Order: sequence, then C-alpha cells, then structure tokens
Amino acid sequence: MRRPVIGLTTYAEDAKFGINDTLSAVLPLSYVHAVHESGGRAVLITPDAPDVDVLEGLDGIMFTGGSDVDPGLFGEAPHPTTKVNPKRDVAELLLLRAAIDMDLPLLGICRGLQLMAVAYGGKLHQHLPDVLGHDGHRPTSGPKFGHHGVRVLPGSRAHSILGDELVVNSFHHQGVRDVGGLEAVGWSTGDDLVEIVEDPRRTFAVAVQWHPEDTSDFRLFDALVEAARARRTVSAAR
Repeated sequence: MRRPVIGLTTYAEDAKFGINDTLSAVLPLSYVHAVHESGGRAVLITPDAPDVDVLEGLDGIMFTGGSDVDPGLFGEAPHPTTKVNPKRDVAELLLLRAAIDMDLPLLGICRGLQLMAVAYGGKLHQHLPDVLGHDGHRPTSGPKFGHHGVRVLPGSRAHSILGDELVVNSFHHQGVRDVGGLEAVGWSTGDDLVEIVEDPRRTFAVAVQWHPEDTSDFRLFDALVEAARARRTVSAAR
C-alpha cells in the first residue's frame, strides 16, 4: 500500500558539495526521518517557482523551521536581531493558505507555527528576551536546545495527541503574541508563551513551537500521517 505523501518545505542556502559552495534546497534530515518513521513518504518542496499545483500530489504538508518570519507581514519594522528570507515567506504563505482552503492536513514546526499565526492575521513577538526577560527559549551558550514544560488544553486536538503536559525542546527567539483566527491550545509552563495553535474547523491543522523532529517523540508526525492517510482514502472512494 502506498504511503501517504507528506510535503516538507525547504529553504535555499549555500551548501558545500566537494570543494564548491552551491545554492541548494536544504532541510535537516531529521524531518524526513520523522515522517518515514511515522509511516509517511516525505517529499521536499523547494522554495523556487512557488505554485499551489505542488499540493495536488500531496496527502499532507509540513511547514518546517528556519529563518524569522518577516515582521513587515504583520505591519512592524524588523528588530535588530531579525533575519528574514522574504522569498521563503512568500512561497510558504502561498502554500499555507492554499492548504488551509483545501483542508489538506498540515503540521507547523517552530517557524511553521509563527507563519501559521501570521497567515491567520496574528502577530509575533520579534525578540523574546525583550519580552520575557530571559533567553531560555533559545540558549546563547551550552546545549543547542532549551527545555521546558508545555501544558495542553483539554478537549483540543493537540490534547488528544499529547496529553495534559510534556517536556519539549526549544530553539527560537520569535514567538506568538496574537494567534489571530487560530486557537491557542498549549503554553509554556514557565512563562505562558503560546506553544501550540490549531484550527478546529479543519480536519488537521496543528502547529507547535518546539522541534519534535529532533526527539524520539513522533506522536505529532504519527497524527499528521494518519490524517493524511484518511484524507487519501476518502478521496480514492469518491
């Protein structure tokens, strides 16, 4: 039986091939591994020549981590620490809005959560240390990730997947200030920063602020793949 096909957004960066640096579409393999371990088949979506036709061959889509979301998209000038990739923002917002309209199962990871909030009319904190008074969500020294608890709203889709609480990893300096038309359903136990959003009007539209692909907890990927499998089954029966 064919695995559900999950599209993963990538980004364009110089990568070394032999002795040469070449502009490449790149993505940490951990995202691909998480999809494959959950029974899906990962395909990479490059940021060039964006068009919604790429969604036609997918059963689900994941919006991955990476650069900051451009504050101009929510009407603000950039903070001095902000590093944006406007072409990626344009390409991914096009796909995100089309996926929502199609009710294509989608999962946002870190930047993906922030982009989803902006797509729904929300706003971001541009630099969390200025707001929270600490850099625990993106450590400036020591281990790559910070770690903290997340509490999950009972009755939410995320709660059915993750339960009441969990400990997550963390590497971001932007954060959600206003969820717009989404629902906030998870918060950091230390400072109440939004950690999970979802759109309950869609079959599966969930985004988280942490990086589950860099853990052994693949429950979110399992849920995405299962939603994608169910969608494909319904489509095939029509």
